[in-house]
Amino acid sequence: MPKRNDINKILIIGSGPIQIGQGCEFDYSGTQACLALKDEGYEVVLINSNPATIMTDKETANKVYIEPLTIESITKIIEIEKPDAILPTMGGQVALNLFMDLYKSGILEEHNVKAIGVNPKTVDLAEDRREFKNLVTSMGYDVVRGDLVSNKTDAFKVAEELSYPLIIRASFTLGGTGGGIAFNSTQFEELVDAAFAASTHAEISIEESIIGWKEYELEVMRDKNGNFVVICGIENVNPMGVHTGDSITVAPCMTLTDREYQQLRNSSKRIFEEIGMETGGANIQYAIHPDTGRVVVIEMNPRVSRSSALVSKATGYPIARISAKLAVGLTLDEIKNEITKVTSAAFEPSIDYVVVKIPRWDFEKYKEADNRLGIQMKSVGEVLAFGCSFKDAFQKAWRSLEKNIDGWSRSKKEYSISELKILLKTPTPALFDYIKEAFYKDMDIEEIYSLTGVGKWFLYQLYDLYLLEKDLLKEKYPLSIDKLTRAKKDGFSNTQIAKLISTDKKLIEQQLNDFNIKPTFKMVDTCAGEFEAKTPYYFKTYETQNENRISNNKKIVILGSGPNRIGQGVEFDYSCVHAVKAAQELGFESILVNSNPETVSTDFYISDKLYMEPLIEEDVLDILNQEKPYGVFIQFGGQSPLKLAKCIEKAGYKILGTSFNSLELAEDRELFGKVLSKLNIKAPPFGTAKSIEEALKIANDISYPVLVRPSFVLGGRGMAVVYNKNQLLNYFEKALKIDTTKPVLIDKYLEGAIEFDIDLLCDGNDVYIPTVMEHIEEAGIHSGDSSCIIPSISAKEMHLNKIKEISKNLALELNTIGLMNIQIAIYQDEVYVLEVNPRSSRSIPFVSKATQVPMAKLGAYLCLGKKLNELVIQNEILNTEKYFIKVPVFPFQKFPNFTPILGPEMRSIGEIMSNANNLGELFAKGYISAGLNLNKDGHILLCANENYLSNLKENIGLISEISNKIILVQSKNNSDQNIINQIKNNQVLMVIAPYEDAFLENNNDYSFITKLAVQYKIPIASTIRSIEALIQAVLFLKRGSL
Repeated sequence: MPKRNDINKILIIGSGPIQIGQGCEFDYSGTQACLALKDEGYEVVLINSNPATIMTDKETANKVYIEPLTIESITKIIEIEKPDAILPTMGGQVALNLFMDLYKSGILEEHNVKAIGVNPKTVDLAEDRREFKNLVTSMGYDVVRGDLVSNKTDAFKVAEELSYPLIIRASFTLGGTGGGIAFNSTQFEELVDAAFAASTHAEISIEESIIGWKEYELEVMRDKNGNFVVICGIENVNPMGVHTGDSITVAPCMTLTDREYQQLRNSSKRIFEEIGMETGGANIQYAIHPDTGRVVVIEMNPRVSRSSALVSKATGYPIARISAKLAVGLTLDEIKNEITKVTSAAFEPSIDYVVVKIPRWDFEKYKEADNRLGIQMKSVGEVLAFGCSFKDAFQKAWRSLEKNIDGWSRSKKEYSISELKILLKTPTPALFDYIKEAFYKDMDIEEIYSLTGVGKWFLYQLYDLYLLEKDLLKEKYPLSIDKLTRAKKDGFSNTQIAKLISTDKKLIEQQLNDFNIKPTFKMVDTCAGEFEAKTPYYFKTYETQNENRISNNKKIVILGSGPNRIGQGVEFDYSCVHAVKAAQELGFESILVNSNPETVSTDFYISDKLYMEPLIEEDVLDILNQEKPYGVFIQFGGQSPLKLAKCIEKAGYKILGTSFNSLELAEDRELFGKVLSKLNIKAPPFGTAKSIEEALKIANDISYPVLVRPSFVLGGRGMAVVYNKNQLLNYFEKALKIDTTKPVLIDKYLEGAIEFDIDLLCDGNDVYIPTVMEHIEEAGIHSGDSSCIIPSISAKEMHLNKIKEISKNLALELNTIGLMNIQIAIYQDEVYVLEVNPRSSRSIPFVSKATQVPMAKLGAYLCLGKKLNELVIQNEILNTEKYFIKVPVFPFQKFPNFTPILGPEMRSIGEIMSNANNLGELFAKGYISAGLNLNKDGHILLCANENYLSNLKENIGLISEISNKIILVQSKNNSDQNIINQIKNNQVLMVIAPYEDAFLENNNDYSFITKLAVQYKIPIASTIRSIEALIQAVLFLKRGSL
């Protein structure tokens, strides 16, 4: 069938900022879709608010709008661009919800915009839980008992008909937001309130609990002719009760019988036919009772999803790309399999290996948060590992998390049997550590199964690993060839083996070499070797046959950024992709190594060769030893590749760009201090302390307030601002509990200083600075958590010149080649250097989008020997009067126990970008894009003392223009129902909660108010400058609309 010729221009809605439940997998899916449609000759218009994506590069679509994802914004773009069709299935739940709002409001019909990929009726049937259940039961399939309700009274009526525990879910939300499991009526009421607050459609579902059942997902495709394929089945290792995004998953399904699999396949085909899913990819979830075999249909997603990206990477079948082609009328049999170049997309993939996904959590950033896992997703990233067995892939996945573990680990603390039983009953990120501990305590598999619900097949696999580990603990060097071979085939790393037999890792490496036990590489080919694969996509194993094809080309290996985490997210993957393109453009074979299935970089279309492997010394060196590259890029993937610099250089491979010595110089505070002194550059006074006495003396010498942090952490972990001796003593005691052998760093805190960020390019002789970014929040708020403006709005010309001069001098003194990021503060009319990072940074995508200077690509050119004077650089910021803003997005809603206040430790996970001709509009667009409810009228709640209130009125004359009522939150206000009702009824403009007043003294009243404000998306300001920005935004809205 020919593709559709009645449409020419297609609008695609992106997914917006990275959030828990909707991550960078939609950058991958959306990018694939845009490029696929352009390949087919269609004009593509994209709207998305996330700058940290390849998707929002101007080359991805014919027209890119980085604008708020609101009905108003999209309507304006439809009026300007006049698209023929809209494809809403590539931007996750955000895009699907917006599509339905556009349809129901009549905007699509008014502008004659056709829906492709999915139709509104299908979305309604799939997303409306009552409609979906009615359809499924009418077909003879079973569903979870329960009902949809629109008020609290009906919720309790449903609860009376069912028995506890009960599952509460909010409708049309991301990653289970607003949902939970209630074990009693008190919990039920709390969760019902939270669910109604989170639901975008004022409906929630109450369902019977199926905790402990086995969970499966099928990722499927269907075209307009009814051709249907199951791309892959996914099995959750954790039982039902844990959100699939927080569960360890495995593909293919390991415990389904052929009959059970065909039963699920057939039912999914019938359901998709009945629901009207005609053109594209979707997924459906099932639960099976482990004893009775009862099968229930849980839900379906009529769009590409988190699982789509995972399955695409696991099988090599590009679901989003093919879905986009199906949406414009092509059929599965007409689309070629890009890996084999022989088969069509109508062939179901067949895999002869195992893949394991493990989520990555960052609970250490949210110490007050509840780390118990449930139906509301809490992980911030994930890794994918391939192996020839479950055991191999499982061990490799744990290594890939980059949590300083060498494989499946044992709990660091020893527990009694009774303690373990309690821990095993509660799903947490440490559950599998406790399972190993239970094996060491001789608990049997039946008992562990009854406590955890983890399937017996998986427990027996883990028990085998435990037995081998236990056996190795009894061994001494050297090991027998059989034992060493078995350990490697079961995924044990060299470091892991060395620790178990109490020897040096180098001796294990030597023994592997002596026995000729070498890693081999297996190809991901979608067809289990039946057809020859053309696309080089590999994973490491210890099988006998090596399928790796090594070329004689001049090669560059690019090390990716690993799993998303707070402080190192999709921004670094963006830089890696541009580095790949730069290497290709200069004639090199580009080889990418990464472990993150969500990203664009791990799309096998991007690089010339892809290795899905951990960013760990052993695995990376095994790849380098195979490929023998010309050089290695380590400056684009954040801290993960930088940690490998020493071992790469020691192994004889060339680090391209800034040298390892320069990297060390910038990281070492003492050495870097000497560089600053040599260049006569100021920095805040600092000292290091290993005792309380030393800490008190340093703080007294440099004067309070001071910024303190452990010296051995990254991304601001463990940092705090302290204002007096008692707070320092309190902090220092906690810091020493972490590690008494490491010093604590103490810096003078430049209170009220304005912070600036500079990303620059340097070729060793010349320096190029495209712009200077100004932070809205003062220095002391982590740079990743501060809103950021281009160009600077408050710095004097003399200060800007000084900032640029300092930046250039530092880049040249550190012999920078490629990219460098510098953080600078202006304090009491003086310029201070806060931090230097000779690598790519979080702000590179933002700078690149604002200036249209492809910073990462140009940085890679410089690493490969190009000079700045050879490059043609066109900086659009010089030709516009617009302002650009980057606003962070926080996951506070997922952690309701955490007090949502900003400080020196980073907590945001995503960001948005907006632009405008004036600051009021800029701030309004920015905050609305970030998901805040920005009202024109309402009260202001002040979580501070009366002195702060008087200072506030003196410093901000405009505050009376937006509200004539400021409510001072005082003692016992958390029981003031009037304040609670005002927040719930959307009568509050903002909550002001200054960092030093509200939370250093653990004021529970303030904490309660800010936590409630988060649930209702009310803006919270903690600094004078952020208050001023919110005031300007509200004033703009009072004068008109966006």
